[in-house]
Order: sequence, then C-alpha cells, then structure tokens
Amino acid sequence: MRALIQRVLSASVHIGGNEKSSIGEGMLIFIGIEDADNREDIQYICRKAANLRIFDDEKGIMNQSILQTGGEVLVVSQFTLFADTRKGNRPSYIRASKPDFAIPIYEEFCSSMSQILQQDVKTGEFGADMQVSLVNDGPVTIWIDSKEK
Repeated sequence: MRALIQRVLSASVHIGGNEKSSIGEGMLIFIGIEDADNREDIQYICRKAANLRIFDDEKGIMNQSILQTGGEVLVVSQFTLFADTRKGNRPSYIRASKPDFAIPIYEEFCSSMSQILQQDVKTGEFGADMQVSLVNDGPVTIWIDSKEK
C-alpha cells in the first residue's frame, strides 16, 4: 500500500461537477492499493499517518500530529501511485489492484482511520473520475510505502 499525504488548509473532491466531500485544515491522503496488501498494511499506514508530526505547535515547529490538532482527513483512492514508468513513456499500472480486491481494502482503510481519529473521514469515490482541489500547506507532502518499513 502506498500513501501520499499532504498537509492542507482545505481540500475537496468533485465528481461530475458536484461536490462529493470537502475538508478544512488537515490531511489529504491519496491511497494506492496492490494485491499484496492486507490488514497489516492498512494498520501500518493508518497508524503512521495519524501519528505523523507534520503540524505546527505553538512555536511554529512541525511537532504535532493530526490526533493532537483535531484536523480533518480526506481519503482518495489513486491507482496511479503504482505507476511503473521504467519502460517507455506510457506508465503501466499492472501492480495496482482491480476494484474487486481494492474496494474492500479502501473501505477498511477509511474505517480504520475513522476509528483511530475518532471522527468521520471524508472520501472520494473509488473508481470515479474525480477532480481533487487542495491548498497544500507548507508545502508538506509525505510518501509512505507499507512494504518499505
């Protein structure tokens, strides 16, 4: 499982011109899922994301987690995080899971994040053509791969 986490001032997802979800200050988490992923990968990424100290404390130092700030979280599925660009100019997505495997993993990830944060997690729509808007704060962008612990 791969996660691209961005600290945001705001973020939203639109589908077909309609807003699906939006958040204020917090994290936008893009999730890529492969067939080798399991509950251990979900828990690893959830715990790591929830505890990342990427938010400023009272001294302006990145020393607080989303758990401490109470910020919001938006989770968006993104199969392109498993793009293989080593050969040619057209990325291959062969490692990205198909929906029948990935959707339950995505839903479990969102549920686990909700439980850890003790708040609702906003989502995109798996497999939809989404337009994601964000105001990256910092900018702060973190890459986590559960297979590279």
